[in-house]
Amino acid sequence: MAYDDLREFIRALEKNNELKRIPFEVDPNLEITEFADRAVKGGGPALLFENVKGSKYPVLINSFASMKRMEIALEVGSVDEVAKRISEYLEMRMPEGLLNKLRMLPKLAEMGAFFPKIVSRGACQEVVNREPKLSEIPVLTCWPEDGGPFITLPMVFTKNPETGKRNCGMYRMQVYDDRTTGMHWQTHKQGAEHQRRRLAAGQTRMDVSVAIGADPATMYSAILPLPPDLDEMMIAGFLRGSPVEMVKCVTNDIEVPANAEFVLEGYVDVTESRREGPFGDHTGYYSLADQYPVFHVTCVTHRRDPIYATTIVGPPPMEDFYMGKAIERIFLPLMRLQLPEVRDMCMPAEGIFHNIMLVSIRKSYPGHARKVMNAIWGLGQAMFTKVIVVVDEDVDVQNVSEVAWRALNNIDPERDMQFTMGPIDSLDHASRLVNYGSKVGVDATKKWPGEGFTREWPDVLKMSPEVKQRVDELWRKAGL
Repeated sequence: MAYDDLREFIRALEKNNELKRIPFEVDPNLEITEFADRAVKGGGPALLFENVKGSKYPVLINSFASMKRMEIALEVGSVDEVAKRISEYLEMRMPEGLLNKLRMLPKLAEMGAFFPKIVSRGACQEVVNREPKLSEIPVLTCWPEDGGPFITLPMVFTKNPETGKRNCGMYRMQVYDDRTTGMHWQTHKQGAEHQRRRLAAGQTRMDVSVAIGADPATMYSAILPLPPDLDEMMIAGFLRGSPVEMVKCVTNDIEVPANAEFVLEGYVDVTESRREGPFGDHTGYYSLADQYPVFHVTCVTHRRDPIYATTIVGPPPMEDFYMGKAIERIFLPLMRLQLPEVRDMCMPAEGIFHNIMLVSIRKSYPGHARKVMNAIWGLGQAMFTKVIVVVDEDVDVQNVSEVAWRALNNIDPERDMQFTMGPIDSLDHASRLVNYGSKVGVDATKKWPGEGFTREWPDVLKMSPEVKQRVDELWRKAGL
């Protein structure tokens, strides 16, 4: 049964001993960040701050900050269950025979339940404020050199001006004053694409609405690396097994989740920009100040007793690592649909998503590893991956130590490293230009004669199974 809203998720966290309530006063300026950082790095629980300095609203943080909490959020025993469901839908073909067609009907009926449902009223509009003050919301100032307080877990809704299709992304928002914020959609994001299309069409005003806090699957869907014009709210319906109820905003033509805690309604003037940042980012460094669009808030609606959901990013591992790890597992079937030779993939915490990807493949022909790395650079947001290391299928890429050992043994650096130029994540401070720089692929597979390797390749050391079995018995006998 899908969670109705954020507070049902909070109750589930509490029931599973994954949440700690903090009853005394804590400052949203830096102090909550320090609490959250210590908690995630020490394996601590989600935190609900009930007495936030300067605000009457509680703050929830670290709600996704472990694989256990991700499983609670997605209501699964393992995130691999979600990947299995995706695989089942991808494998559906028109079946032969009446009996098999009848067996397929329940799946087809279930697919119809994923689409968002428009409702006339929602809890997110219990209170409507047309003279809003963003200073009343306990937005965190996360790190000492941040340019100001930042909304960090928003669901930002825009529409494609040509197709009318909805997009939901998660872009940080620096609060400038009570009625304006920054809108940090980077040039590769769909929000920025919608802005460019409106500008090209001579339209200056772009309706935007921002929902904060909802059921966990809906919040999580905002960060998923989906193809353009694939509705994140439909994917949220798939994840939760129930349609997301959407309600039209009060002052613009955008629909938002009806169960949201807060909704900021407004617009972006596509010709306007303002200095935004610095911001302590998921790279563990400050992303530098730059020009970004300005979001003008025309109305704030919220529940009668709203909870402000937020997150922090910084030196890994942080909450976003666990959110990204779930994406890695969930989207592996989609990668394998296009690259069936891929056995597994891993994005280690230290790589902060776009810096390194470890991939194991079933190698079938000379140059196969290079084919895979080039294909990955052509897959959506995987284009930002700065380093790709490809190993054979017998290497466990979830064991980073094993990958390093095998890769460092297997490469001749000049022969096995392939450099290329292309798009780079906007937050990469080391690239030679903003959004553009170099990437490297490392072929750490066993080399074949067809790749010009004529020497003998040694075997990996392994004890025989018979000896291992005998010593298992002797080990117990020795009391070890």
